Amino acid sequence: MITSILAQAPAGGAGIMGQVFLFGSIILIMYFFMIRPQQKKQKETKKFIDEIKKGDSVITIGGLHGKVSSVEGDTVVLELDRGFKVTVEKSAISLDFSKKTSK
Repeated sequence: MITSILAQAPAGGAGIMGQVFLFGSIILIMYFFMIRPQQKKQKETKKFIDEIKKGDSVITIGGLHGKVSSVEGDTVVLELDRGFKVTVEKSAISLDFSKKTSK
């Protein structure tokens, strides 16, 4: 009876290692499919906002289409129509929509 209890003990340890391996692989998969692409998109958006210059055609997250008239710190002056200008924050400019219209 004691030998049968001792014979079952190593099998339990192997099960725990399998669970640890499974949990680790799930975390790794989540990193590559969720966290890493999000970080990449954040870097791309920051680079786009930092590189906005006069003459660029952009779209705000509110849907306003315009051409950059000037860049002043964290704000951008957009010319929506001849003589009609609007001041918006740089963070209000959408990378996704601006890319679609420039192609």
